[in-house]
Amino acid sequence: MYMITWLSLLLLSLAAFRLTRLIVYDKITGFIRAPFLEREENVLADGTVEEIVSYKGTGLRRWIGELLSCHWCVGVWVSIFLFFGFTYFPIIFMPLTIILAIAAFAAIIEVIVSYFI
Repeated sequence: MYMITWLSLLLLSLAAFRLTRLIVYDKITGFIRAPFLEREENVLADGTVEEIVSYKGTGLRRWIGELLSCHWCVGVWVSIFLFFGFTYFPIIFMPLTIILAIAAFAAIIEVIVSYFI
Protein backbone atom coordinates (compact mmCIF):
# COMPACT_ATOMS: atom_id res chain seq x y z
CA MET A 1 0.00 0.00 0.00
CA TYR A 2 1.34 3.42 -0.95
CA MET A 3 1.62 5.90 1.92
CA ILE A 4 1.70 9.63 1.34
CA THR A 5 2.54 12.16 4.01
CA TRP A 6 0.24 15.06 4.85
CA LEU A 7 2.92 17.48 3.67
CA SER A 8 3.21 15.71 0.31
CA LEU A 9 -0.57 15.71 -0.05
CA LEU A 10 -0.70 19.44 0.70
CA LEU A 11 2.12 20.21 -1.74
CA LEU A 12 0.56 18.09 -4.49
CA SER A 13 -2.87 19.64 -3.90
CA LEU A 14 -1.56 23.19 -4.14
CA ALA A 15 0.56 22.28 -7.17
CA ALA A 16 -2.42 20.66 -8.92
CA PHE A 17 -4.54 23.74 -8.19
CA ARG A 18 -1.92 26.10 -9.65
CA LEU A 19 -1.10 23.98 -12.71
CA THR A 20 -4.81 23.51 -13.46
CA ARG A 21 -5.41 27.28 -13.32
CA LEU A 22 -2.33 27.84 -15.45
CA ILE A 23 -3.64 25.52 -18.17
CA VAL A 24 -7.32 26.51 -18.10
CA TYR A 25 -7.31 30.25 -17.33
CA ASP A 26 -3.96 32.03 -17.50
CA LYS A 27 -3.14 34.17 -20.54
CA ILE A 28 0.41 32.83 -20.73
CA THR A 29 -0.91 29.41 -21.81
CA GLY A 30 -3.47 30.79 -24.24
CA PHE A 31 -1.39 29.42 -27.12
CA ILE A 32 -2.17 25.88 -25.87
CA ARG A 33 -5.93 26.55 -25.90
CA ALA A 34 -6.00 28.65 -29.11
CA PRO A 35 -6.19 25.74 -31.61
CA PHE A 36 -9.16 24.28 -29.72
CA LEU A 37 -11.11 27.19 -28.20
CA GLU A 38 -12.36 30.59 -29.21
CA ARG A 39 -13.19 33.11 -26.51
CA GLU A 40 -15.29 36.20 -27.13
CA GLU A 41 -15.97 38.95 -24.61
CA ASN A 42 -19.22 40.92 -24.67
CA VAL A 43 -19.65 44.04 -22.56
CA LEU A 44 -23.17 44.13 -21.19
CA ALA A 45 -25.25 47.28 -20.65
CA ASP A 46 -24.40 47.33 -16.92
CA GLY A 47 -20.65 47.25 -17.68
CA THR A 48 -20.03 43.64 -16.75
CA VAL A 49 -18.07 41.48 -19.15
CA GLU A 50 -19.53 38.19 -20.34
CA GLU A 51 -17.16 35.62 -21.81
CA ILE A 52 -18.45 33.20 -24.43
CA VAL A 53 -16.38 30.08 -25.11
CA SER A 54 -16.90 28.12 -28.30
CA TYR A 55 -15.14 24.99 -29.44
CA LYS A 56 -13.30 24.74 -32.73
CA GLY A 57 -13.72 21.77 -35.02
CA THR A 58 -15.27 18.38 -34.39
CA GLY A 59 -14.18 15.02 -33.06
CA LEU A 60 -10.86 14.94 -31.25
CA ARG A 61 -10.25 18.67 -31.69
CA ARG A 62 -13.60 19.54 -30.09
CA TRP A 63 -13.04 16.99 -27.31
CA ILE A 64 -9.68 18.57 -26.44
CA GLY A 65 -11.37 21.99 -26.47
CA GLU A 66 -14.03 20.76 -24.07
CA LEU A 67 -11.34 19.27 -21.85
CA LEU A 68 -9.24 22.46 -21.82
CA SER A 69 -12.23 24.60 -20.86
CA CYS A 70 -13.16 22.43 -17.85
CA HIS A 71 -11.10 23.01 -14.71
CA TRP A 72 -12.55 19.87 -13.11
CA CYS A 73 -11.42 17.72 -16.05
CA VAL A 74 -7.97 19.27 -16.35
CA GLY A 75 -7.59 19.02 -12.57
CA VAL A 76 -7.98 15.25 -12.65
CA TRP A 77 -5.37 14.80 -15.42
CA VAL A 78 -2.97 17.27 -13.80
CA SER A 79 -3.32 15.43 -10.47
CA ILE A 80 -2.55 12.09 -12.12
CA PHE A 81 0.47 13.61 -13.90
CA LEU A 82 1.84 15.22 -10.72
CA PHE A 83 1.23 12.19 -8.52
CA PHE A 84 2.97 9.72 -10.82
CA GLY A 85 5.79 12.16 -11.53
CA PHE A 86 6.20 12.86 -7.82
CA THR A 87 6.22 9.11 -7.10
CA TYR A 88 8.45 7.81 -9.90
CA PHE A 89 10.60 10.82 -10.84
CA PRO A 90 11.04 12.74 -7.58
CA ILE A 91 14.26 14.49 -8.64
CA ILE A 92 12.37 16.32 -11.38
CA PHE A 93 8.91 16.57 -9.84
CA MET A 94 9.77 17.54 -6.26
CA PRO A 95 11.15 20.98 -7.26
CA LEU A 96 8.32 21.45 -9.79
CA THR A 97 5.71 20.54 -7.16
CA ILE A 98 7.22 22.86 -4.56
CA ILE A 99 7.44 25.78 -7.02
CA LEU A 100 3.82 25.31 -8.12
CA ALA A 101 2.69 24.94 -4.49
CA ILE A 102 4.46 28.16 -3.51
CA ALA A 103 2.88 29.95 -6.48
CA ALA A 104 -0.56 28.62 -5.49
CA PHE A 105 -0.12 29.69 -1.89
CA ALA A 106 1.02 33.15 -3.02
CA ALA A 107 -2.03 33.44 -5.30
CA ILE A 108 -4.36 32.49 -2.46
CA ILE A 109 -2.73 35.05 -0.18
CA GLU A 110 -3.04 37.70 -2.93
CA VAL A 111 -6.77 37.04 -3.32
CA ILE A 112 -7.28 37.28 0.45
CA VAL A 113 -5.23 40.47 0.74
CA SER A 114 -6.91 42.12 -2.24
CA TYR A 115 -10.32 41.27 -0.78
CA PHE A 116 -9.59 43.25 2.38
CA ILE A 117 -7.88 46.21 0.73
